[in-house]
Amino acid sequence: MADYETFDLGSLILQRGLTLPKAHLAYKTYGQLAADKSNVILYPTSYGAQHMDIDWLIGRDRVLDPERYFIVIPNQLGNGLSTSPSNIAEPFGLGQNPVFTHWDNVHAQDRLLRERFGVTRLALAYGWSMGGQQALHWGAIFPDRVARICAVCTSARTSPHNKLFLEGIRATLTADAAWSNGRFTERPTRGLRAFARVYAGWAMSQAFYRERLWAGIGYASLEDYLVRAWEGNFLRRSGEDLLSMIETWTQSDISDNPIYKGDLGKALGAVTARAIIMPSTTDLYFPVADSEVETRLMPNAELRPIPSNWGHRAGNPAQCPEDEAVLRKAVRDLLQN
Repeated sequence: MADYETFDLGSLILQRGLTLPKAHLAYKTYGQLAADKSNVILYPTSYGAQHMDIDWLIGRDRVLDPERYFIVIPNQLGNGLSTSPSNIAEPFGLGQNPVFTHWDNVHAQDRLLRERFGVTRLALAYGWSMGGQQALHWGAIFPDRVARICAVCTSARTSPHNKLFLEGIRATLTADAAWSNGRFTERPTRGLRAFARVYAGWAMSQAFYRERLWAGIGYASLEDYLVRAWEGNFLRRSGEDLLSMIETWTQSDISDNPIYKGDLGKALGAVTARAIIMPSTTDLYFPVADSEVETRLMPNAELRPIPSNWGHRAGNPAQCPEDEAVLRKAVRDLLQN
């Protein structure tokens, strides 16, 4: 049986102009909602992840405490549980997949919170990678409804270099022989395995591989790590869903909407929530220098880098207690004020 619930969005008009006659948001909650509804933490999913992949950090002594807070993980559109190419009804699918943006994600999440729980204000928006992009979108689109933001290894606007990486993995996946006329005609196993290996080279830092940190987390060799940790991870997913989330990531921009009309400085300046922006010092996707530029434009934000050799995965440190402690302290610092 599914370990999550579903919120029916009904007919959904997407930012890029298409209308889905029927859409839904899959989500899971942890903890109890306070009577005054003041203890809500929103924790959106990251690239390729579903709620069960990221809820490891929810626990009494973990990063997010369900004994004090009501934590909601909404699965982003395109991730295989919420409306996605792999489960969408015709006339979509079959090479005609809609583009989902974070504008679509946060508005669907807003409806979930208001209509199902009566929640209109967040104590904290917390997110890593694409989840952090959604947290920052919340801060810009609903500035008076988010008290705090912890945005980890992420960006307010996808950078040109980051887009180049995304084009590379898109090209790798669609090079599979099963790709035809905008869709996969069968499971793209070769493409998924190649995709995973390219991704592994970007997600972890040079130091991670130089120091053979994979050996300390249960892998017998580098090949063992690549096959079990990376190929195994992406072979779980639909190729079309992975491409859908690449497009959402590529188009991520908190100013790309009718409110800010592409003015990123104005959008960042509107994020009044107390925020901690946490790039990893070795992240190849979201370098510290990029986060410095964005953080300076936010009126109530602190830049707090994670000193780590785990690259982008420093922001999702299921296997690195030291990095988890850095995240836990940041969240506690935010929630104490």
